[in-house]
Amino acid sequence: MASNFWRVSLGVGAMAALWMSGVAAAEDASTRQAELVKRGEYVARTADCVACHTTDHDKPFAGGLPMGLPMGNIYSTNITPDKDTGIGSYTLEEFKRVLREGVTPDRGNLYPAMPYPSYTKMTDDEIEALYAYFMHGVQPIHQENKAPDFYWPLTIRWPLKIWNWMFLDEGAYQPKAGQSDEWNRGAYLVQGPAHCGTCHTPRGLAMQERAYDETGDEYLAGADIASWHAFNITSDINSGIGGWSADELVQYLKDGNVRGKGQAGGQMGEAVEHSFSHMTDADLHAIAVYMKTVPAVNDGDTRPRYSYGAPGDDFLRLRAQPVAQDAASDRGARVYLENCAACHGPSGQGSPDGYYPSMFHNSVIGTDYHNNLINVVLDGVKRKTPGNDVLMPAFRDELSDEDIAALANYLSQQFGRGDMNVTPKSVKALRND
Repeated sequence: MASNFWRVSLGVGAMAALWMSGVAAAEDASTRQAELVKRGEYVARTADCVACHTTDHDKPFAGGLPMGLPMGNIYSTNITPDKDTGIGSYTLEEFKRVLREGVTPDRGNLYPAMPYPSYTKMTDDEIEALYAYFMHGVQPIHQENKAPDFYWPLTIRWPLKIWNWMFLDEGAYQPKAGQSDEWNRGAYLVQGPAHCGTCHTPRGLAMQERAYDETGDEYLAGADIASWHAFNITSDINSGIGGWSADELVQYLKDGNVRGKGQAGGQMGEAVEHSFSHMTDADLHAIAVYMKTVPAVNDGDTRPRYSYGAPGDDFLRLRAQPVAQDAASDRGARVYLENCAACHGPSGQGSPDGYYPSMFHNSVIGTDYHNNLINVVLDGVKRKTPGNDVLMPAFRDELSDEDIAALANYLSQQFGRGDMNVTPKSVKALRND
């Protein structure tokens, strides 16, 4: 009888041990998945997925953002885990193939407006984490994808296989021997998930980036994207960011404002708000370390964009002068004093703390590219980062095309290098874009 008691006791003990080990294994798996999802959320930040795949803040990652191509608009897709309209039925391998090759599970080719030529460099570990985040950390949203605005035969996708064969350098980033771990981390982020070249590298006739890393002659040398100009960010002192310190680059990426250098607006402002400002200081510094080594490309500039300009004194002359006595050349100064001086100062000096930028020593004004300046005047700036909320009002409805052209030319002549030569026609084109 005693022996039966011990047999039963041992059996119960073994079952309890098995149950406890099963519980521990389940807890370990749950903990690992939670950590993977958290890591994937950070990877999604570095890749700035929200910028293209969110049009309604109440429906994150549900897609629908129009992206212009020469033949018309295409629209970003739903990447929530909805099984019918999103990516909820993707396997990890299918998800990986989308990022590495731009090919969907039904073997359809994506347009390279989706930056898979950069995402292909992401590591397997980070892709796995990103997959876990989208499958388990994002709310599924049922929202149908939009077809492109253009029609057959322009919607035929098989020519993109030829495009991939010609221009896609598939495969994860390989660390460069002889470079530090920090440099390689920065190179990985810039070339891969952060896909800086997508905007800042010139494109060829087939819309391919002319270089995908620092070995290319035009890598990050600046490019037009939509109605904005993404500036040269090579290490050139005059045309690029060679005169910026590593700490200034980190500050710019963190909050979009470096006093006496430049401010982020448009797509770059969005990248700062949604992506860079959420990265760790270590990753931002790694990016800066790498950026300082990107081979210099000079665009013919003899001085940095931010080196131009001086305080203005038109307010002394115009404040007591009746508007009726203004010369035609005074229009831009008058528009500035009536609409801009309250924040940026009557002499263009900005606020003492730099929250309102100075008009002189300002990269967007010290250049002959006028689109960025006009877009900022038309639509303002709204950039929210941890601990910093920037809002410049839009003047689209307050100022005419003639007013904005006069203002831009005044800013260029007084605070820049004086060669923007903006016309009301160019303002109207951007207003209607």
